[in-house]
Amino acid sequence: MYAHNNRPGIAVATLSVVGVLGTLGLAGCAPAGSVTAEAAPIAVGAMDMSQMHKGSDADARVAMYTAMAHLWAQHMEWTYATVVAFAEGSPALGPTLQRLLQNQADIGDAIRPFYGDTAGDRLTALLKTHIEEAVPVLTAAKAGDRAGLKTSLDAWYANATEIGDFLASANPRWRKSDMEEMMRTHITQTVAYASDALAGDYTKAIADYGVAEHHMQDMADMLADGIIRQFPKQFR
Repeated sequence: MYAHNNRPGIAVATLSVVGVLGTLGLAGCAPAGSVTAEAAPIAVGAMDMSQMHKGSDADARVAMYTAMAHLWAQHMEWTYATVVAFAEGSPALGPTLQRLLQNQADIGDAIRPFYGDTAGDRLTALLKTHIEEAVPVLTAAKAGDRAGLKTSLDAWYANATEIGDFLASANPRWRKSDMEEMMRTHITQTVAYASDALAGDYTKAIADYGVAEHHMQDMADMLADGIIRQFPKQFR
C-alpha cells in the first residue's frame, strides 16, 4: 500500500539510525517533544493483583505470570501501533499514544501490592519517560537528523538503564545486569522495527517486531518469577 520507493527521505533516516547505532556499539545487539496527555483508565489494561492470592498456590502463580504477560504484551502492541501511526502521519497517533501511556500506569499499579505506592509511582514515571523519549528519536530519524538522533538515543538508553536499576533495587531476584540488558535490548529492538516502518518496509517491521515481542515475553516471565520468589508466602 505504501511503496518503499516513495520515501527517499525516510530511507536516508533509516540509514542514519543504523549508523548512529553503530557508533554507539548497539547495532545488531538484539538477541536472535514532551507528552503530557493522560488517558482515561481502561479496565482491561489494569490487572487486579490483589485477586492473585485467592485459590490454590498454582492458581496464584499462574495469575502472576498471566498478569505480567498481559501488561507487557500490551506495552509491545501499543508501542508498535504508535510507531506505525507516527511513520504514516496517521490521525490515530494521538489516541494511540495516550493508550500507550495508560499502559505504563497499569504496569506501575501492578507492583503496588508488593512494593508500595511510592515504588508504583516511580516505575510509572520512569516508564512514561521511556515512552516520551521515543518521540525525539522517531522525529530525528524521520528528519534524517543524525546529531539529534544520537542525542535522543543516548537519552533513551540512559532511561532504559535507569529502569533496569530501579527494578534491581526493588528485588534481589532481579539482577542489575540482567535488568539493564533486558531494557536496553528492548530499546535496540524497538529501533529496529521503527526503522523498518519509517522506510515503509512493513514485512521486515513485522518480522523484527516478532523478535522484540519474544524478548518482552521473556522479560515478563522474569519479572513474574522474581516477585513469586521474593514473596513466596503470598503465593502459598
